[in-house]
Amino acid sequence: MSRQCPLCRHSAAQPYHRDNFRTYYQCSNCALVFVPPEYHLPLEEERAYYDLHENSLQDEGYQRFLSRCATPLLNELRPHSEGLDFGCGPAPLLARMLAEAGHRVELYDSYYVPNTGAMKRDYDFIVATEVVEHLSAPGEELQRLWQRLRPGGVLALMTKLVISPERFANWHYIRDPTHISFFSVPTFRWLAETLQAELEFADSDVIFLHRSGVHPE
Repeated sequence: MSRQCPLCRHSAAQPYHRDNFRTYYQCSNCALVFVPPEYHLPLEEERAYYDLHENSLQDEGYQRFLSRCATPLLNELRPHSEGLDFGCGPAPLLARMLAEAGHRVELYDSYYVPNTGAMKRDYDFIVATEVVEHLSAPGEELQRLWQRLRPGGVLALMTKLVISPERFANWHYIRDPTHISFFSVPTFRWLAETLQAELEFADSDVIFLHRSGVHPE
């Protein structure tokens, strides 16, 4: 049985893996591995699962984790850039780290900071750390974020990458029931080509998509 890909909308995704809880499909066009909708948690159960997370603004380990995105991003930003932390969660530590470096950062999270006004502005950078794997419609969401980037801007994503079917079968990442979209290097290459973006892997799970054009003064 084939499925429609939630990233590129190709209609011939095929079974990739099955465990005791879910079936996973892979798109033959963009290589996204995804969980079909019948396995998605209801919204109230998804929110309850997120509420179990114990990240905090004072967590040094969490700060070290986020620094793998923050450090290379800060090296590329112009002074006093304006950005968006998309899917910031209840403890927007990355936004604080970037703000302490002199940048202005708006927050948006559909559960914790439903600031719809933030999604109507344009930005020099957008960060989404440990977010895309939760998206049921990643194609729509990433296009929406891309449209909010100014020329010369950067979309900074952080997510673990699919390596192989063998690694996937024993991967801790798929044990999280809220993880439903799994990206890989080929998927990001497809996405960069589709968005006409310059692709940069800043770390093993940190991906920058640079928008072409001259940064406005």
